[in-house]
Amino acid sequence: MQRSGWVRAAALACVAALALTGCAADIQPRVAAPGPPERTECGTLTLANLPWIGYEANLAVIGYLAKNRLNCTVVVKDLTAEEAWEEVAAGSTDAILENWGREGLKKRYIDEERKAVEHGMTGNRGVVGWYVTPWLVEQHPGITNWRNLNDYAYLFRTPTSGGRGVLLNGDPSYETNDRALIRNLKLNFTVDTVGSEDELIEVFRKAERDRRPAIGYFYTPQWFLAEVDLVHVKLPPYTPGCDVDPEKVACDYQPYDLDKIANREFAESGNPAAELIKNFQWTNAHQNEVARYLTVDELSYDEAAKKWLDANPEVWQDWLPAD
Repeated sequence: MQRSGWVRAAALACVAALALTGCAADIQPRVAAPGPPERTECGTLTLANLPWIGYEANLAVIGYLAKNRLNCTVVVKDLTAEEAWEEVAAGSTDAILENWGREGLKKRYIDEERKAVEHGMTGNRGVVGWYVTPWLVEQHPGITNWRNLNDYAYLFRTPTSGGRGVLLNGDPSYETNDRALIRNLKLNFTVDTVGSEDELIEVFRKAERDRRPAIGYFYTPQWFLAEVDLVHVKLPPYTPGCDVDPEKVACDYQPYDLDKIANREFAESGNPAAELIKNFQWTNAHQNEVARYLTVDELSYDEAAKKWLDANPEVWQDWLPAD
């Protein structure tokens, strides 16, 4: 059949079958899928700063790139994790640069209220738990098994602990299960909060140097473990759901693949800083290196960030939005 005859035949067939097949629907114009949001200027970028040095390492590097590559005006707010989530949901803070779990807050602000979004992984893996100094493990190898902790509780007693061992916590805003674990595992311990991450690090440092016992809530990534290789105490293994009821928890902490959280409007705005934050991803070793610049070398945020960025261009160049 010649092409013109074929076209006429096809058209007649479509008209004849319209009532039965609805073939007219096949020739309706298609609506294009929405593309990415139009790129905007960065303007003011407001970032949460949470009270641990690994977070500050993320903040230093992202803040430096936002200022110097994207021409952002960066505003930093010192907040607790709970406050940061509230501010991100309200739109008064744009992003949280390192989030550890917080499933209850995710359910509320991401799933139910839809005010925030998960905004990519940081690349860091977080291991939270109870740690002891390495010299102590050399002297008492069994101390890394929770079943033996009551045998060693006497080592951690203080004049004010009522005959019980003391498990140290750092910043009071940290969300821990330690009191419930002590109760549910029937351990002869109590919790003492020293006040900050820095103070807890100093306690561990002095304990290792002076060969004095210390046990406390700690985590990796953390640059301090390159100085004093704290040893993780094995609690009953974590299984999904074992920590759902905070009053009944009797298992170790969940290991976390750390992520970032952003205000939904900011994430979808086309702001180049939103793309930078989403693309940001590095390793525990990278974070620990910047954290060490901030603490041991006492560099400013910008100095620490520039030193690391200058040495690692192959890591961060792909974080920047494409021109």
